[in-house]
Amino acid sequence: MRCVVAIDQSTQGTKAVLFDDKGKLIGRADRKHKQIVNEKGWISHDLKEIYENTILVVREVLDCSDIGKESVAAIGISNQRESTAIWSRSGEPFANSVVWQCNRAARIADRFKNCSDDIYEKTGLPLSPYFSAAKMTWLLENVSLKESYCLGTMDSYLVYRLTKGCSFFTDYSNASRTQLFNLHTLKWDEDLCQMFGIPIKALPEVCSSDACFGYTDFEGYLDEPVPIYGVMGDSHAALFGQGCHMPGQAKATYGTGSSIMMNAGDSFVKSSTGLATSLAWGMGGRVEYVLEGNINYAGAVISWLKNEMGLICSEEEAEVLVHNANQKDTAVLIPAFSGLSAPYWMENTRAMILGMSRTTGKAELVKAAVESIAFQVADILTAMEKDSNKVLKELCADGGPAGNRYLMQFQSDISDIRMRVSKQEELSAIGAAYMAGIAAGVYDRSKIFTNIDYEIYNSHMDKDSRNERKNRWKEGINLVCLNAGG
Repeated sequence: MRCVVAIDQSTQGTKAVLFDDKGKLIGRADRKHKQIVNEKGWISHDLKEIYENTILVVREVLDCSDIGKESVAAIGISNQRESTAIWSRSGEPFANSVVWQCNRAARIADRFKNCSDDIYEKTGLPLSPYFSAAKMTWLLENVSLKESYCLGTMDSYLVYRLTKGCSFFTDYSNASRTQLFNLHTLKWDEDLCQMFGIPIKALPEVCSSDACFGYTDFEGYLDEPVPIYGVMGDSHAALFGQGCHMPGQAKATYGTGSSIMMNAGDSFVKSSTGLATSLAWGMGGRVEYVLEGNINYAGAVISWLKNEMGLICSEEEAEVLVHNANQKDTAVLIPAFSGLSAPYWMENTRAMILGMSRTTGKAELVKAAVESIAFQVADILTAMEKDSNKVLKELCADGGPAGNRYLMQFQSDISDIRMRVSKQEELSAIGAAYMAGIAAGVYDRSKIFTNIDYEIYNSHMDKDSRNERKNRWKEGINLVCLNAGG
């Protein structure tokens, strides 16, 4: 039997997921890594810890399976995208990574406000410290570099380390999220790189997502090196895994943050609503584009309830409390803990709870937090419909928080949309594995996507109730932006 291993390197941890020759998930191993947050709110990850965990989870998933490690035919990688790394040519990190959520490069992005229109025209991305370019500039200005260096997103770091420095590559999807890649020429943009002070020679070569990215034996664990064939940013991998391969099909990945993405076909689509245009993937010699909106706090809102507020002991408890909450309570949470991203792009906002009454209690606050995820997604769907001139009737969903039935029903209600929720949580890993398996000849693209099972949610909220709830949310957004000087 030929099998495929997908490495899903996410914000919270690293997973290795094993798939058999029919594309069925047959094993998983995962390890969390430390979230390094300082008093300024800067968020970092230890690159050494992440790489060590990558090796460990691959060994664990294969050691615990009935399939011999000699059966591994290909490796796929999906990764947190805008998180940025700098390392030496020997593979040693010069610093911790700057995580995609981190806003430390805001002042650097402010330097280029006069060029924001040109940046957007070339990259499809609104000027923001959210993307990798400003993070790279921050690293170059704040890290002591004693030898030549590499700059890249997490996929290029892992590929570099896994291939012992033989391969310094990234794929189209990850490159398109750096704010340095020209979506029209499909190359690193020399003017933008010069503007941000990024030497092109320090950036990885850009390849199709189904290219061969090199070979790895996982630090001697495998007897023979195997090819790394499928590399994509996690949201793009989830779009691919959901089977959203036609223009107008959309998905939402509910993770630490949330990526809402619509396949836009083979042509660049310019957003007028604050969304980003990126590359979905490169495959078979052609690229496809997407419209995308990202929110910083989806599952991270639930983590905040548990870890910082102590209101719940587990993610599952959140759903129980929400069902027991007073459904007429008017409390609204705007989770702008590190600014608001799409479609608002207000980096200086701060979180706020409003509309509380004397009877607002723990359950009602948890309800407001859970609902804030759906409200943010709904705002992006509205923007997406405007940009694409399409009415969305269905949204595919995946990710850990998508298992919250209250959240999925409320998403359907507030967006007036059919929710098609994958019963498999590992859509990013599935997408990377299927891309790798197709490239390696293990899977047939015309058949492999029938493996995904779904649960369906339909809207039951009346129009007046929906408008009332949405207006209350908009009032909160406006107040938060006003306080930030917007």
